[in-house]
Amino acid sequence: MAFRRASLVLSLLAAFGGQALALPCAPGATPMAYPATQKVDQRDDYHGTTIADPYRWLEDANSAETKAWVTQQNKLTQDFLAQIPERAAIRARLTQLWNFERFSVPFKEGGRYFYSRNDGLQNQSVLYTMKTLKDEPRLLLDPNKLAADGTVALAGLAVSPDGKYLAYSTAASGSDWNEIKVRHIDSGKDTTDHIKWVKFSSTAWAHDGSGFYYSRYDEPTEATRLAGVNYFQKLYFHKLGTSQDKDVLVYDRPDQKEWGFAAEVTDDGRWLVISSSQGTDPKNRVFVKDLSKKGSKVVGLLEAFDASYSFIDNIGSVFYFVTDKDAPKSRIVAIDVNQPDPGQWREIVAEGEATLKGANIVNNQLVTEYLTDARSAVKVFDLQGKALHEVTLPGIGSAGGFNGKRTDTETFYAYTSFTTPTTIYRYDLKTGTSSVYRQPKVDFDPSAYETRQQFFTSKDGTRVPMFIVAKKGIKLDGSNPTYLYGYGGFNASMTPAFSVANLAWVEMGGVYVMANLRGGGEYGEAWHQAGTKLRKQNVFDDFIAAAEWLIANKVTSPEKLSIGGGSNGGLLVGAAMTQRPDLYAAALPAVGVMDMLRFHKFTIGWAWTSDYGSSDNPEEFKALVKYSPLHNLKPGTCYPATMVTTADHDDRVVPAHSFKFAATAQAAQAGPAPILIRIDTKAGHGAGKPTSKQIEEVADKWGFLARTLKMTPALPAATAQAPAAPAAGGAQ
Repeated sequence: MAFRRASLVLSLLAAFGGQALALPCAPGATPMAYPATQKVDQRDDYHGTTIADPYRWLEDANSAETKAWVTQQNKLTQDFLAQIPERAAIRARLTQLWNFERFSVPFKEGGRYFYSRNDGLQNQSVLYTMKTLKDEPRLLLDPNKLAADGTVALAGLAVSPDGKYLAYSTAASGSDWNEIKVRHIDSGKDTTDHIKWVKFSSTAWAHDGSGFYYSRYDEPTEATRLAGVNYFQKLYFHKLGTSQDKDVLVYDRPDQKEWGFAAEVTDDGRWLVISSSQGTDPKNRVFVKDLSKKGSKVVGLLEAFDASYSFIDNIGSVFYFVTDKDAPKSRIVAIDVNQPDPGQWREIVAEGEATLKGANIVNNQLVTEYLTDARSAVKVFDLQGKALHEVTLPGIGSAGGFNGKRTDTETFYAYTSFTTPTTIYRYDLKTGTSSVYRQPKVDFDPSAYETRQQFFTSKDGTRVPMFIVAKKGIKLDGSNPTYLYGYGGFNASMTPAFSVANLAWVEMGGVYVMANLRGGGEYGEAWHQAGTKLRKQNVFDDFIAAAEWLIANKVTSPEKLSIGGGSNGGLLVGAAMTQRPDLYAAALPAVGVMDMLRFHKFTIGWAWTSDYGSSDNPEEFKALVKYSPLHNLKPGTCYPATMVTTADHDDRVVPAHSFKFAATAQAAQAGPAPILIRIDTKAGHGAGKPTSKQIEEVADKWGFLARTLKMTPALPAATAQAPAAPAAGGAQ
């Protein structure tokens, strides 16, 4: 019945030229009661078109009115979730599954190894160091001691070349703002160095360990700290033992407010390599400074802004780059800084069928990471580009790491898949062999699940892949609760990865699907560009086509299909549910970009115009207003059950996007399906979120779907008692 209904809908859509069609609500359908949300008479003129924005006041997250609205909405959501009997069992099982030891990929610097470890339920992973791989690890930094509730996270770290100092950055409550401090590695004590107002920055030590390079913005006011626009990033050098006001400005561009800077010092200590980005565009510029010459200036090396250039390493004055210049799937070139003209470049590794995502030089060999249909492949070449061998991976999954110096003979990498917890391998470049270094143990049987890659055809005939993960032997009768996830933007590649949250979903009897949409980087820059600006609708068409394939092939049905995604993926879900509300039973848009006409007016939102375009441009406005989730909610429509999620400290996609979308959706909803918003506190866009908060959020999401998709989760009996919550300090 569900399949015949879906076929009828598709036929009607074809007849109306593919436009969104809102099916009438069932007779007698009554929306649930929502808190009253005040409307204001705010209207804006966009190139002669008047657009109303009645909930503009919700953009002020600090106002008493907005705070009262948040309190009311959270109460409504929590009251709804409290009525879901399965939620407690889901939370208990999530806690049980999450309670496993996990490790980061080790790296070596200054004669020491460094890695992070989480014993299972610690809110934040802990940093360790050791001199040899056989030594007992020594705790170096425990972020759990920085805040009792685990809401201060380690955001980045850099070890001085002599192994004496650790520069580490922290982020509080999920904010993108970082602070940098310095720890003496032997004593474990912090120095007096303290750097503030850092955002989107690398940390690069001088070769002699005297200090480091970093990027920052001017100090904001309290009123603009979380929502103010970020322009004019500057690159500084901080000398150890001095106050921040004594830091030396190394490079800035007062004539270019959108340029950002990331610095790297070459292993030989001679060159400062500065990558200059402009928003989120993968293209960049490269500047260099000769540190061997006192008073040398920063000079341009690659200034055309015509491609992406990722610095790998140097041998003297010859720099190696991964670039998509004249190679949409990328290649490796060698450029002599004394002869940088493109006619003098040497191609080391040519563009191939697979997409080259990165490379490192270790043991005087190029270790390269490729994607083949969104799956990892790793190949090793000599420095002249001769193929030597491939690194054998365990299966269909993702591999990453392979860091090291040119003289190292070992490196480490991580391998993961949908059903393989992230396992750390040591790779010996002299013998070309891998050995397991750290392998976690999780309370589940991977042999009970299967992953398959399926290709489907999008609206314009494009072939698009997706991964389908489910218990073995599921029946294709349209009855399977299914969660379709996507992103489709900013050249980001969605590849197989282990997730406790997704494992719990599949264990509950659900099907997990990840679609590799255009706008991502799975097939190189052409694939990315096909989902940007005036072509952004391709991304939504791909996602809708994935849903249609799942229904047509009886994996699921409209009554059992849910969709989810975060950030740009939240935009994806918002666009999909407004364009095809008939196709899904539930939607989970997280920290989404929902107001496509005003996104560029907050924090770093202006940087996304390289992917989205801007409403300031008349032609781009026409495209944006057609799919902007906020502006395509239509009163009197039956929308799927929806739980919007956001956080009060999200200073990347400010919560106003979600606030206005939820208020508008509640007013538009004609059916009985709930439209709720879950607003986390002391949390941000997602990075560094404590384990306890992650478990709570996932339990609420899967509980919401269990209720709205009418599931009866088949959870293991062992979930009756959850393991104890982690101690606040989390010390080992």
